[in-house]
Amino acid sequence: MVPRLRAGQTGDAQALILRAVEQKRRKGGAAYAAGKTLIVFLDAGAGTWFPNKVTRQLPETLYFAAVWVVCLQGVEDGESVYGVTHLDVSEGNAPAFLVRIKKDFDAWVVRCIQ
Repeated sequence: MVPRLRAGQTGDAQALILRAVEQKRRKGGAAYAAGKTLIVFLDAGAGTWFPNKVTRQLPETLYFAAVWVVCLQGVEDGESVYGVTHLDVSEGNAPAFLVRIKKDFDAWVVRCIQ
């Protein structure tokens, strides 16, 4: 979890994501991370970031099978809208999606944005 920034504080979302990944990598190395998917929850107030840039800065030895970033984009008409990105550029660009979850959590819509 990338913590919420305090009032008046500015952050570099890319650096915050990379720091979160590094903290989990150091937690136990390959034995801890092998075969697992790491999900980084990013607070909406962390600032703008670019998935392809973050992906290219990931450590060469990642240990995790995959890394995803999830960020609440906002709430519209009672529905939560999340940005979800898989930090993988093997197909050219890191795939990014908008996930809209109905207010009663009984349905959702996923739209590819990249």
